[in-house]
Amino acid sequence: MCLGSLFIDGGAAQNVLCATSSHFCSAEKQFRFPLELGNQRPQSAQWTVTGSGAAVLSNNNLEKNCPQITYLTPGKIVDMGVKDANNMGAAMAPAALDTLITHLQDTGRKPSYYDAIITGDLGYVGKEILTELSETKGYNIKNNYNDCGVLIFDRETQDTHSGGSGCGCIGSVFSGYFYKMLKEHKINKLLLIATGALMNSTSSQQGESIPSIAHAISIENLNFKKQESN
Repeated sequence: MCLGSLFIDGGAAQNVLCATSSHFCSAEKQFRFPLELGNQRPQSAQWTVTGSGAAVLSNNNLEKNCPQITYLTPGKIVDMGVKDANNMGAAMAPAALDTLITHLQDTGRKPSYYDAIITGDLGYVGKEILTELSETKGYNIKNNYNDCGVLIFDRETQDTHSGGSGCGCIGSVFSGYFYKMLKEHKINKLLLIATGALMNSTSSQQGESIPSIAHAISIENLNFKKQESN
């Protein structure tokens, strides 16, 4: 969505389809253990979402009451030395913090500006870490922050430990839940922060740390803001 919005803003495209997906079984056998082994999962582990989400970006909706991407903040690689592939939330939370702070400093906004600040797949562990780290930097996000990995599953009835993960996590939660809330004006200012780990099965088996990165986009109902100001 970051790249698609740049193509449209620069005149290189009129309409862009952005889609992503993930699958539990393929992620498990690639990054952790074969499912047939039946390995016991620690409570910090997350369950890769089997799902997909898509969004169409267009410059033909400017006269309609449609949410628009107003800002994007590319992240940079952050590596705090976390090596546990079953604790991805702890590995990715520092990258999410770096992008969040960069976005707020660049735009001059406070966390309270947004109706919702949503990260991609930090899960319960990563969400708690990001909330605490933000407080140490002087930013209180408790009132309007949540994570797609927390929202996608019911932790108690589905026994998904620290929550969901994977590209399909943020893709399906945004396109299937938050976009509807934007369209219905239940929220009008959304900061969406996609989180990711730059690892593979070999690097984990070799005991290397897990570098992470996060990218943010601000999605707002601009027309609704004009109505409020009038």
